[in-house]
Amino acid sequence: MDKKLRRKVLSASLIGSSIEWFDFFLYAAVASIIFNTQFFVTDDAFLSTILAYFGLALSFFIRPLGGVIFAHIGDRIGRKKTLIITLSLMGFATAGIGLLPTYAQIGIAAPLLLLLFRLIQGLGIGGEWGGALLLATEYAPKKQRGLFGSFPQMGIPIGLVLAYGFFFLLTWAMPEEMFLAWGWRIPFIFSLLLVVVGLLIRKGLDETPAFVQMQKEAAEKNEVRRLPIVEIFKKHPKEVLITTGAKFVETGPFYIFTTFIVGYGVSSLDVSFEFMMLSIMAVSVLTTIMIPVMGSLSDRIGRRKMFLIGATAMLIYAFPYFFIVNTHEPMLVILATFIGLVVIWPPITAILGTMFSESFSKEVRYTGVTLGYQIGAAVAGGSAPLIAEFLMNQFNGSSIPVSLYIVMTAIVSLIAVFAMRGESAQDKEDRLMNAE
Repeated sequence: MDKKLRRKVLSASLIGSSIEWFDFFLYAAVASIIFNTQFFVTDDAFLSTILAYFGLALSFFIRPLGGVIFAHIGDRIGRKKTLIITLSLMGFATAGIGLLPTYAQIGIAAPLLLLLFRLIQGLGIGGEWGGALLLATEYAPKKQRGLFGSFPQMGIPIGLVLAYGFFFLLTWAMPEEMFLAWGWRIPFIFSLLLVVVGLLIRKGLDETPAFVQMQKEAAEKNEVRRLPIVEIFKKHPKEVLITTGAKFVETGPFYIFTTFIVGYGVSSLDVSFEFMMLSIMAVSVLTTIMIPVMGSLSDRIGRRKMFLIGATAMLIYAFPYFFIVNTHEPMLVILATFIGLVVIWPPITAILGTMFSESFSKEVRYTGVTLGYQIGAAVAGGSAPLIAEFLMNQFNGSSIPVSLYIVMTAIVSLIAVFAMRGESAQDKEDRLMNAE
């Protein structure tokens, strides 16, 4: 692969993924300070916060459906066209949230419309991740799949930094009353500009070599392909279960470290909203740097081994994490976040996508990686802040149940990846190609 094409592929994969996650994290950033007071208005502050976190979780629950729809499109008409659709859908929904009237203005219609836009966001990002991943891995040289596959994962912390950074600057630059009244809307509307940039970059890229080869083989054999969703459960049912379970430890703890901790820090640790935002942003910049390092390392030591090390470390860290943050010392809160997001999380997330893509044959790869990723995210990801908030309330503010929740996600993922043995679908394709 020449350097120009390499830059184009990695840029298209990374920028699109970053924009999608920027849109997604905008909601998470202000769920517990804006949406719980201006949209989900009740007489009970706890209930309002739970409803706001439900809005976060709702988009995760719909992501598997979005994944099935757009993975079907991606496996039938191409990765590039699908990614243009998902990015446009995400931008439309995000800008819509920024333009919504509040509960005080239109009553119950406000939270209902907000949830509708969150559903649309969920549909869009449900199809985005798998396409961005395959755009990278299906162009990647065999010995650099781990590195290439880590680039879409970099979009997660980059999107988080952009979203939290935007809100940090706004709260710093304008009075609180102005920010609460209309300032929070600016990043949501600004997303439209980023979407245009992403579409222009992706428009200039061709379809992936694997998809082109797949279409050529189907034409030569005059095949009429069945629905990818049917094929995936016929050929790869075990892999769907394994990838779903593997996703648990990557997604649940991440939303504890980045979303739940914001509201918890402000309400229980006596730490300011601005401080929490700034500390998570600073740590996430380092996380972004570590992800490709870990992706490249996996090309040398193996995806499975690296994942198992990271998941085991997460299991061990579940209780020390809250022990550190519960000191109420701001610098120790940063330290706890640093260990979780820079030391432990990158070895897990960097190789997750590549490990998933190597588990499925190219004919149903988009559908396979998307189902495993999005079902796992729906079960253990978006619900994590809601579950943590509920457990804290039920157990009088104790963090022990939340630590046990993190332990549970790690155990599920360890069991899943231990079951990932033998020749993968990608290994088989590589072997057959070498034989030819």
